[in-house]
Amino acid sequence: MCGIVGFTGRENALPILIKGLYSLEYRGYDSAGVAAFTKDGLRVVKARGRIANLEEKIKEEGGDMYCTCGIGHTRWATHGEPSDRNSHPHLGGKGKVAVVHNGIIENYKELRERLEAHGYEFKSETDTETVAHLVDYLHTGKQEDLAKTVLQAVQRLRGSYALGVVSMDNTQEIVAARRGNPLVIGIGEGENMIASDITAIINRTKRYIILDDNEVAIVRPDSVVVMNEFGDTVEKEIMTVTWDMSAAEKGGYQHFMLKEIMEQPKAVADTVKPRIKNDAVVFEDNGLTDERLREIEHIHIIGCGSALHAGMVGKRVIEAMCRIRCTAEVASEFRYENPIIGKKDMCIVISQSGETADTLAAMRLAKQAGAFTIAIVNVVSSTIAREADGVLYTWAGPEISVATTKAYSAQLSALYLISVKIARVRGLISIGDERALCAELQRLPECIEQTLKCQSDMQRIATLYANRSSVFFLGRGLDYAAALEASLKLKEISYIHSEAYAAGELKHGTISLIEEGTLVVALATQPALFEKTVSNIREVVARGASVVLVTTDDFTGDESVCQHIVRLPKCLYEFSASLSIIPMQLLAYYIAVERNCDVDKPRNLAKSVTVE
Repeated sequence: MCGIVGFTGRENALPILIKGLYSLEYRGYDSAGVAAFTKDGLRVVKARGRIANLEEKIKEEGGDMYCTCGIGHTRWATHGEPSDRNSHPHLGGKGKVAVVHNGIIENYKELRERLEAHGYEFKSETDTETVAHLVDYLHTGKQEDLAKTVLQAVQRLRGSYALGVVSMDNTQEIVAARRGNPLVIGIGEGENMIASDITAIINRTKRYIILDDNEVAIVRPDSVVVMNEFGDTVEKEIMTVTWDMSAAEKGGYQHFMLKEIMEQPKAVADTVKPRIKNDAVVFEDNGLTDERLREIEHIHIIGCGSALHAGMVGKRVIEAMCRIRCTAEVASEFRYENPIIGKKDMCIVISQSGETADTLAAMRLAKQAGAFTIAIVNVVSSTIAREADGVLYTWAGPEISVATTKAYSAQLSALYLISVKIARVRGLISIGDERALCAELQRLPECIEQTLKCQSDMQRIATLYANRSSVFFLGRGLDYAAALEASLKLKEISYIHSEAYAAGELKHGTISLIEEGTLVVALATQPALFEKTVSNIREVVARGASVVLVTTDDFTGDESVCQHIVRLPKCLYEFSASLSIIPMQLLAYYIAVERNCDVDKPRNLAKSVTVE
C-alpha cells in the first residue's frame, strides 16, 4: 500500500525524490520520509502527515541536503500508528543502513526478539525496522556486498515486501528486492530509479523493467544488475511506457477524480473498440478460445471493492445472456471458504492495479484447483496479468484518484465483451444478435458522453444534500449491483454513512432508519422492474425521505414521488450500469467538494491494496 522511490545519478536527488513521492501519495499518506547520502553522511528526515509536511521539515532542519543518491517513502500505516518515529526510512544498527518498505513482514516479532538479544535497540513499532536491523546484522565486515546481504536477509523474511536499501559502504548504490509487492526500475541515461509505480519515474524516463518475486537488483547510476534467489544474474526485458506524463496530471481540473470521470468515454472506447472486428467480439492471444468458452461449467468472478461491484454487474449480465452459473465473490473470503472449483470452471479476476493481494491469492488458489483464469486489469505486466492464464487489459490509462471511476467503467466494458463472446460461441445468440450487441457496445462511449451532461444538475443536487449524515441507495437486479458501487463512492470520499439495498429488502428491517429528510437515491433502469421500484420509492417517501431517481428516457412511472429525477440516454438495459454510475460518481464528487474533503486522497485509504 505504501509508496517507495529511489534515485541514483548525477543530479541532486532530493527534488527528484520529493516529486516521485508526490506522484505516489495516492498509495498512502500517513507519513513520509527520505534518506540521502550527504556530505554529513547518511541523513534521514521524516514527518507525519502529507509530503508537504516533509518538505517543511527539511526546510526547518536546514543544512545541506544535496545528494546524488537517496530513497524515499510515503506510508499507509499497518504496524504502528502514523507518527514521526514510525515513518520510513528506518535505520539499521548505528545508522549505516537505511531501508524503505512496502508490504508486511509476518515474522517480524520473532526476528525482533532475536535482534534485541544481539543488542539492537528498536525505536519504532514497525515491522520494517526489523528489516533494517537484520540487514545491518548480516552486513558484517566479511560481507561487504550489500546485494548479497539483502539476499540473505529476505530469505529469513516471511510475508510480502518491496524494499529499497542503501548503505554507507557504497553511496551511489541502491539495492531493491521484491516479493508480493510491485517494484519497477526506471532505466535512464547516467541515472536509474526504483519505484512502486511507473508514475514516479515517467518524468525522468519511459524505459523500465519489472522486478519479479524473489529477485534482488543492484541499481547504480550507469548499471542495473538483477539476481534471482540463488544469486545468479537474470536478464530482464526493458519495457517502454506507452502513455504520456500528461495522463498522470490534472490537466486543468480541480481534482484527478473529476478529470477521470470525464475521461470515461475514452477509457471505454479504448477497451471495447480494438476487440470488435467485423461486427464480432474477437479475443486474441489470451486463451479465450471458442472451445474453452463452450466447455465452461461455472464462472467465478473475484474482486475487491469497486472491482467486486463490477463483477456483480458482470454476473447478472453473463447469467442472463449466457445461461451459465456465475458467482461474484469477495476475494478476501474466496480463498478461505474452501471453494468448489471444477476443472472446467473459469475464474475472472478483476483488479485495477493488478497487484491486489487478496485477489492475487484467490487467483492462485483457482489456478491450483485447475480453473482457467482470465485477468481484467489496467496495468500492463502487473503480477496478476503475468500469472493469469489470459488477460484482458482495460486501456483506461493511469488512474490517480484513490476512488476509481474510469477503471471501473472499463472493467464493466470488458465483462460485457466476455458476455457477448460466450453467448455467441454457445449458440445462444445469432450472428445478427451479436452484430447488434457489438453496435451497442461501440455506442457506449457516446452514451456516457451524453450522460456526463448531467454534471451541473448533480452539482446542484449535491449542494442540497451535502449535510446529510446518512444516505440510502436502492435498486433491483442490475440496479442493485450499481447501487453498491454508488454507495461506496459516496462513503469513501465524503465520509457520509451510506448503504445500498436491494429495493425489495428495505421493508424487511432497514426502513426503520428512514426519517424526515433522509436522502434516498433510487436506481431504475430495468423496464420490467419500474413499477416495483416505484412502489419502494413510495414506501420511503411516506416516511419523510427525499428521493433522487436515476432512470431511463423511457421511464413511464409516476415522477411526482421524487424530488429530483435524472434521465439517462437510451441504452440496452444489459449495459445500463455503465450509464447509471455516472451521475452517482458526480454526486459523490460534488458532495465531497461541498464538505471540503480531500477528494483524491480520502482518509485511511490507499489506491493499491497490496497487503492482506
